[in-house]
Amino acid sequence: MDRVTNSMTSRSVLSDLENTYNAMAKTQNQLSSGVTLTKPSDNPFGASQALTYKSELAANAQYQENVSNGTAWLSATDTALSSLNNDLATARDLVVQGSNGALSQTNLNAIADQLDQLAESVKTEANTQYAGSYIFSGTKTQTQPFTIGGADTYNGDSSTISREIGQGVSMPVNVTGDTVVSPILAAIRQAAVDLRAGGTPANLGTTDLDAIDAAADTLSQTQATVGASENRLTAAASRLQQLQQAQTQQLSDVQDTDVAQAMIDFSQESSVYQAALRSAASLIQPTLMNFLSS
Repeated sequence: MDRVTNSMTSRSVLSDLENTYNAMAKTQNQLSSGVTLTKPSDNPFGASQALTYKSELAANAQYQENVSNGTAWLSATDTALSSLNNDLATARDLVVQGSNGALSQTNLNAIADQLDQLAESVKTEANTQYAGSYIFSGTKTQTQPFTIGGADTYNGDSSTISREIGQGVSMPVNVTGDTVVSPILAAIRQAAVDLRAGGTPANLGTTDLDAIDAAADTLSQTQATVGASENRLTAAASRLQQLQQAQTQQLSDVQDTDVAQAMIDFSQESSVYQAALRSAASLIQPTLMNFLSS
């Protein structure tokens, strides 16, 4: 009977020592790693929450990247549109100059040549790229929308490029060349044709000038839309950053170690462990001697 009792006592003492040591080791690991969730069994519900928050943070990071990309795309578009606006204003001045009826054909031809050069400048701006993609080509981003020194045919498509900036929320970030550039080129080219045909004021001062003004109106409306989109993305970026902070705090609340409390726990567990070692030493040694002498 004594042998059974002594064996049970030894196992009980050793089991208590192991449990105390494991608790102390777990707390020490929490202090060193900075997290309380090292495996799902530590806190199944907390682990599930942590996975949800991590997933939300990953999605948020992607949305922020999309916003950044969209903002840069729109910024490049806005810059190109401003250059187009300058070229169009110059073209208008030249058409007005050619419509006064007092210029020689030589002078009219010279103005027409300047308009042709402006048309090429317009195509150069329309071929603007961002990160290796043509911004005015629709979804055909690897295709140059207009051929410099060639026909004014638009080579892109009319498709929309969008960026997802939130769950189920997407917004367009592109402008296609056929909607804003092609009308400019058509107006400039027709004015050049009329200038070389004699520069009749009836065409230059009315039809051609009206076409340039209509293209300018479209360009102005497009710039306003681009500006509004940039403002929307700026607001989205701010919202996503605030949401990221909240999600990060939620994740921290679930999985991060409370260092002050963990240090207190570790100190208490260490004291308990040392006391258990002393008790075990005083209990196990006589029990072993009793076992050997029996």
